[in-house]
Amino acid sequence: MKLSADLRDFCDRLGHTFSEPELLINALTHASISSPQRPDNQRLEFLGDRVLGLVMAEAVLAHDRTASEGVLAPRFNVLVRKETCAEVAAEIDLGAVLRLGRSEMMSGGRRKAALLADALEAIIAAVYVDAGFAAAEKVILRLWGDRIGNVASDARDAKTSLQEWAQARGQQPPRYVELGRTGPDHAPIFTIEVRTEDGRRARAEASAKRPAEQAAAAALLAQLEGEQ
Repeated sequence: MKLSADLRDFCDRLGHTFSEPELLINALTHASISSPQRPDNQRLEFLGDRVLGLVMAEAVLAHDRTASEGVLAPRFNVLVRKETCAEVAAEIDLGAVLRLGRSEMMSGGRRKAALLADALEAIIAAVYVDAGFAAAEKVILRLWGDRIGNVASDARDAKTSLQEWAQARGQQPPRYVELGRTGPDHAPIFTIEVRTEDGRRARAEASAKRPAEQAAAAALLAQLEGEQ
């Protein structure tokens, strides 16, 4: 199978040339356009999430050889969370080559963080199946780049920081509200909104409630920093 010019350009941005191009096509196929002949990327996403997790676990251990598990865990979570995956996906313009159904495309699917993150994990799995763990690790470490070295400053407990901000102003602790849950049971996406007593709010998505709450808190903290 010969890839189109836009997919060859994407492979250049990704840093991997596929021996089996069908794997890339599968990884880019969203459920909104899948068929019996062309399955969606959810199975690859499941695998890619695990490959990414192993690479990042090794990376945070190698980066700080004295840190305790309690220090390493939040750093790991920052590197593998959906928001980070979506940022990486946007940097290589993954959205431009996603295969989406018409309704998903019309609703801005190429820019949706959850879709971008899921597709990137599927692509990681495609690289792994195509060429093995070392090839997948090389791609991941190159795409994540300086994020690994800078993760210590990004891994603060956002919920604790936001609660301290509220308490310092005599406010009640922030509330976290689940706005919705989408996706299949094996891969749900939770949308959480954090609300402060003075009316400030922000929302975020993640594959579990706690990471979504942390991401929402981090988003609101970023807003607060912008007001200073």
